[in-house]
Amino acid sequence: QVQLAESGGGTVQPGGSLTLSCVPSVHIDNIHGMGWYRQAPGKQRELVAEIRGDGATNYADSVKGRFTISGDNARSTVFLQMISLEPEDTAIYSCYIDERKGDMVFRYWGQGTQVTVSS
Repeated sequence: QVQLAESGGGTVQPGGSLTLSCVPSVHIDNIHGMGWYRQAPGKQRELVAEIRGDGATNYADSVKGRFTISGDNARSTVFLQMISLEPEDTAIYSCYIDERKGDMVFRYWGQGTQVTVSS
């Protein structure tokens, strides 16, 4: 069972920065994609950023220009660099990594890390 561990969350003031990391418990050989979701209180979970299997990245409109997703396939690690944070970015951020095994893709999830943006 692959487990993902997120780190880097915390409380920052508006305009501040944080970098989230997501590390699996074992190496994942064939990464098909990776990304980050977030869920704020009372809101639906939304995709924040992803790296697809072809290497293309995709961002939610609300974070474009402020968040950057990157991955290190050798270490099966995914990062989310966040700058110019706004109170609206307050949420639990969860990472995922997709592993391809033959014709099937398995998605692994982290437990989530809290990001709070408040003055």
